[in-house]
Amino acid sequence: MQSGRRGGRSEKRVVEQKKLTKGKAALLLILSAVGAVVSATELHGWHVYAGFAIVGVGLLVAFLFWNSKD
Repeated sequence: MQSGRRGGRSEKRVVEQKKLTKGKAALLLILSAVGAVVSATELHGWHVYAGFAIVGVGLLVAFLFWNSKD
């Protein structure tokens, strides 16, 4: 059984992850909390869940953008 290498040749890693700084992580957490509070207080019915989904997608995009390799 091989240990992840094919024929001894080295392969590039497809995904490399950089560390998210504490400041950026805190900002994403604060934005998440603000989005949740606004969605829960201003929206009613199914709109609350749509607001949560929009905030979640926005945070995911921000995380991926900040964590991408320049």
